[in-house]
Amino acid sequence: MAEKYLMEITLLPEKLRRLAIPGRLEFANGHGGLPLVKVHTPWSTAEIYLLGAHVAGFQKNGGPPLLFMSARSYFAGGKAIRGGVPICLPWFGPRDGEPAHGFARVASWEMVETAAAPDGAVTIRFRLPEDPARPDWSALHAEYVVTVAETLALELTAANASADQTLTLENCLHTYFQVGDLGAVALAGLEGAPFDDFAAGAGGARRPGDMAPLAITRETNRVYPDNTATVEIRDAKFNRVIRVEKFNSRSTVVWNPWTTQKLPEDFDPAEHQHMVCVESGNVKQNQLSLPPGKISTLKVVLGSSPLK
Repeated sequence: MAEKYLMEITLLPEKLRRLAIPGRLEFANGHGGLPLVKVHTPWSTAEIYLLGAHVAGFQKNGGPPLLFMSARSYFAGGKAIRGGVPICLPWFGPRDGEPAHGFARVASWEMVETAAAPDGAVTIRFRLPEDPARPDWSALHAEYVVTVAETLALELTAANASADQTLTLENCLHTYFQVGDLGAVALAGLEGAPFDDFAAGAGGARRPGDMAPLAITRETNRVYPDNTATVEIRDAKFNRVIRVEKFNSRSTVVWNPWTTQKLPEDFDPAEHQHMVCVESGNVKQNQLSLPPGKISTLKVVLGSSPLK
């Protein structure tokens, strides 16, 4: 399997050369030799791995990175990348004998189309290839559209290609954000919203919402159900506000492992001080049920501005 994967990596740049856009989009060998798409616009830069269609970087010109990447992340076929924007599909969380958060984030996605707008924005469309080893999911057809400009727009579409069966799934864009100092960060937009608490020992207990913007002071693993609100990450150290605006998303997840949650070796516990996850999707009680022939598109727009 590893030899097959390495062979595909060698061939991919040749197959995709026609999708390059001079001055805007180029291909490179990323960490671990994985194929990497590098995007340049008048406002920003971005990096996207074909493994997982994983957006690993987005940075506005002259500003700090918007996305956090773990210094210990694996970059290898079949392993999830830690940081950036992992795609959780078609399930969220652990599943016995299966990849956590679904197989989409460890699959090599096909890059099928690129375009540059007259103003310099770049759009890339990816497709999740069918996997003969997963016949139970043969009806799932997924595409992912990334638009890099002054903002980063992400659109994940799931379609049910079955003629007679309903497709039940979860989706989530598990976004890791870079912050200057977690102690100088507050999350606004979730005030008063009840949440299910999945931090150690909490067991998913329903909690009443905080009435003030959320400060992360301990291990945090919250699922806000039936919540469509825009969230702002107010970062006093970086003097910026990150805005997480979402569409067709009824769940918001806030996560930081602190130093108490046991994680694989791809995350240094000390890194918790410089990241927070604000995730958008439809998980747990908000899972999707797609009738035959129907589609659902989750869209998230990430932007930033100076803190006032």
